[in-house]
Amino acid sequence: MRSALAGLRLLLGIALFVGALAVWAEGQSIPQTASVYPGWDTRADTWVATDALGRTLPGFAEAGPPRRNRTVGIFYFLWHGAHVSGGPYDITKVLAADPDAMHKPDSPLWGPLGANHHWGESLFGYYLSDDDYVLRKHAQMLSDAGVDVVIFDVTNQFTYRSSYMALLKSWSEVRAAGGRTPQVAFLTPFWDPERVVRSLYADLYGPGHYRDLWFRWDGKPLILADPALVGAGEGTREQNSPAPLLPGHTLGQSFHASRPFHSVSGRFPTWATKGAGMTLTLRRDGPAGRRLASRRVRDVADNDWVSLAVKWQLPPGSYYLEASEPRGKIGWWSNTSDVYSGGQAYADGAAAVGDRTIQTEPAPGNGDLRSFFSFRKPQADYFQGPTGRDQWSWLEVSPQHVYRNVRGEKEQMSVGVAQNAVGNRLGSMSEPGARGRSFHNGAADASPGAVRHGYNFAEQFDRALKEDPKFLFVTGWNEWFAARYNEFLGVKLPVMFVDTFDEEHSRDIEPMKGGHGDDYYYQLAAYVRRYKGVRKPPSAGAPKTIAIDGDFRPWDSVRPEYRDDIGDVARRDHPAWDNVTRYVNTSGRNDFVLLKVARDADNLYFYARTKDPISPCTDGHWMMLFLKTGTAVNWEGYDFVVNRTPPGPRTATLERSRGGWSWEQAAEVRYRVAGNELMLAIPRAALGLAEPRKPLTIDFKWADNIQKEGEIDEFTVNGDAAPNGRFAYRYSVPK
Repeated sequence: MRSALAGLRLLLGIALFVGALAVWAEGQSIPQTASVYPGWDTRADTWVATDALGRTLPGFAEAGPPRRNRTVGIFYFLWHGAHVSGGPYDITKVLAADPDAMHKPDSPLWGPLGANHHWGESLFGYYLSDDDYVLRKHAQMLSDAGVDVVIFDVTNQFTYRSSYMALLKSWSEVRAAGGRTPQVAFLTPFWDPERVVRSLYADLYGPGHYRDLWFRWDGKPLILADPALVGAGEGTREQNSPAPLLPGHTLGQSFHASRPFHSVSGRFPTWATKGAGMTLTLRRDGPAGRRLASRRVRDVADNDWVSLAVKWQLPPGSYYLEASEPRGKIGWWSNTSDVYSGGQAYADGAAAVGDRTIQTEPAPGNGDLRSFFSFRKPQADYFQGPTGRDQWSWLEVSPQHVYRNVRGEKEQMSVGVAQNAVGNRLGSMSEPGARGRSFHNGAADASPGAVRHGYNFAEQFDRALKEDPKFLFVTGWNEWFAARYNEFLGVKLPVMFVDTFDEEHSRDIEPMKGGHGDDYYYQLAAYVRRYKGVRKPPSAGAPKTIAIDGDFRPWDSVRPEYRDDIGDVARRDHPAWDNVTRYVNTSGRNDFVLLKVARDADNLYFYARTKDPISPCTDGHWMMLFLKTGTAVNWEGYDFVVNRTPPGPRTATLERSRGGWSWEQAAEVRYRVAGNELMLAIPRAALGLAEPRKPLTIDFKWADNIQKEGEIDEFTVNGDAAPNGRFAYRYSVPK
């Protein structure tokens, strides 16, 4: 047996063994798997694609070579099915049935107040977060687009352990089969992350589950959480009343530290005042104690925790934190009850009722969580920008801020599809004036079809490319739904949706059914390439004649080889959102692995290898080959197809597009199948490429067992396609 094929089959055998071992081990412990052949690189960054708007992906000439230290993360949502209260309720369908429904809170078309409503339907339906078919598609699509890490939203105090463990298990299996997936990290609650961080450590990081999927930054697992609010600190965060800090007055809180610490913080409201500030002073014992440290704080963010650090480690004992010399409107979040036994609230140096928010931060190296993670404090605000170093944004209005690390480097920026901002305030997506997908240059674009072009997304990405930080946080991938309310931040309307509302006012990049389809997915891929760079595309080797009636050995020396993901044939059997509907897909059949092209003066030769023996040619939509030669008459750019009509035992039909999914016979072509290999020869003259001395560029794609003819989404959802989705391989013979 030829060495290349033997090696591949050996690796596939090892993968199957590892998969079986993982299944056995599932009952024993969580498997820790890594790819048994990590070199199976599909080189997705060299694939070509043209989206439905005619936009082509940039290649090496436009994007340049790969750039080190450039990373892309995307916001990913785990709660599909976690908080179900009926439905699915699709806002787009509700408004189509009754355009006035937003003024009718009692309409039976709506779900209950507080129930989640979808703004539209994903290409994969109203799915649940543990649907393995969807999880594998997400891993493949995001990896193909160049996304390095998904950042899970756990900002609402739920970690969704069953969902993230289902994803990690699925993606670990993909890697064990040689596939690619992003890594994972978490965005925790902005103002109270302690419980969530501890739960994640206890359930995932501490036991060491799926280590190869942890995303690391500065050498440690990344977690987006305020480190001042996490760890073995002491104090109280309970609050029910903000105490104003007035000019000429002071507010204070005594506290007792039972462990060494190096900083102390309180939470301070500014009532959205710009430029608010104060002086923080740390003393021993009480208001009259020895001064240990002082800091003048400027530009305090509303409701932010502000810390005062010392240059040395302070021992256990009694201390006092004081706020004085206010600038602008500022206060100290407090509780009117005695909620902290270790201290006492003060006003103007005298004991006052209740306690103020206070938190110590333990000295580094004491074995707390901060020695395990790389922390980046998340900025919740869309407008303010960073208030210190080592902060990251998740979403901002244009122009976004640059977030720097402690070394002063441009470390991070966010890029959003849309923002629930109305004017200069946080709002709901269903309010007039919210910044939707078409918002750019300070206004919404009202031109027909603007929602498909991603003008908001493009404006934000263009700025990010100009600033060129090390990390881009993209919001987002698969949010899809939001709860129905009738009031948000003082604004009251009959029906309100905060984070998503309709096609225009939503942030999902994951392809949808209808509407803008996959436009945003390929827009993402294009911008990621411009940010990260791409590898040079492969060039064709020397001419070679292949005897179609012979064996397959001549293909061993043909270069280049084009690869497809192994184990990605469509298989699905899982409940939908309503837990009554069931999504079933058994279209996966022939799993493409390796593809090649050869040429001589008379023919172009195509080769396909699958993971298992190829099914009989009598099967429907069998081993179809699509070709782009560049003519104006085509279907989705492809002007020729082989095997659209069922082939005979030795010959197949090459058809030419008459425009769209309408085809006419162009030639008969010879082919041969043996085991898991197929080859065929197409006369160059039939393709209009008869002159062998001219440069040659042809894009090609294989697809097996599509279910609906004439729909480009079939390359994503059914059977198997090589390469995936709209992507195509390019075979190029230079001048």
